[in-house]
Amino acid sequence: MFNRTVCSPRPRAAIERMKEYHPPLGNRDGLRLDFNENTLACSPRVLEALSRVAAGDLTRYPEREAVEQQLAEHLGLNPEVVMLTNGVDEAIHVLCQAFLDRDEIMLLPVPTYSMYEVYASASDGRVDTVFASDDFKFPQQAILDAICPETKLICIANPNSPTGATLTRRQILEIVEKAPHAIVLVDEAYFHFFGETVIDLVGKLPNLVVARTFSKAYGLAGLRLGMLAAAEPVMRWLRRVISPYSVNALGLACLPAALEDQKYLDWYVRDVKRARVSVLHALDELGVSYWPTNANFVLTDIGRKHKDFVAAMRDRGVLTRDRSADPGCEGCVRITIGTREQMAKAVIALHESLREIAWEKRG
Repeated sequence: MFNRTVCSPRPRAAIERMKEYHPPLGNRDGLRLDFNENTLACSPRVLEALSRVAAGDLTRYPEREAVEQQLAEHLGLNPEVVMLTNGVDEAIHVLCQAFLDRDEIMLLPVPTYSMYEVYASASDGRVDTVFASDDFKFPQQAILDAICPETKLICIANPNSPTGATLTRRQILEIVEKAPHAIVLVDEAYFHFFGETVIDLVGKLPNLVVARTFSKAYGLAGLRLGMLAAAEPVMRWLRRVISPYSVNALGLACLPAALEDQKYLDWYVRDVKRARVSVLHALDELGVSYWPTNANFVLTDIGRKHKDFVAAMRDRGVLTRDRSADPGCEGCVRITIGTREQMAKAVIALHESLREIAWEKRG
């Protein structure tokens, strides 16, 4: 007989200490301005590619090599330095597993994307955080000063989420050169809305790694596709860690079509950037403070009524993201920028919601 009083097995100590991340996994009906996804649709060519997937195609393990070669060609890189991942989340996880050992440090400017710290906390390494200034500008000198012999991984989102702040190419190079013993990850998830990149330096700088996602501008969040680009010696270790079948067959079937439809991508990005101008103008008129942004979102300072604001927007069919739990972000709400037509409706909801909660601007 089984002894029912025996406790269940305990996980590794690192897992017990691991930070938790609880995204909303249901009830996201309405205009989704909460997770920085493409708010409209993927390219019609992606749906055409999906319709050509036959039942027999799903019986085989996914074959990624040919699609990685196409992606490398699209980016102007050698195939040996490009690897597809199951979203950028897997890319971060693989980097932590490959390079973050006991007593080694992930150096992290905060606030930033939560999953860097989540995956680092599941390793035997530790996380050292460096806080941004009150204006959320990247803490360049503080990061440089924090680099030490134990620093093994530095994660930089450019543009950063949730703040929208960016680094210059010179700043990134300064960090890469100051930490030749560490991997420097530059996460370019919002590259298309910013336009500046260091992916051309992959292979030229042995410790530079660049991540991209196809969940944002390309509108493929549901297919879970991301990528890493790294110098060949680094990439060999990453390929050893990653599961060979983590990128599914449907994603592999659809990605080439998404890459080929540059016209659709350009249209969507252009429309979002124009909508961004209109939204920031509306915030100025309402007296809502916000931080400069080069991404498809804006971080606003709503203040003590931030929860009421998010609820009022939801009541009007518009989802926004309360970021008050992030370091230094008390009272902040992040609003994704969609198309101009969508954001015209969102601005109406914004006016009505602020009026409903009797919001008063600070100062």
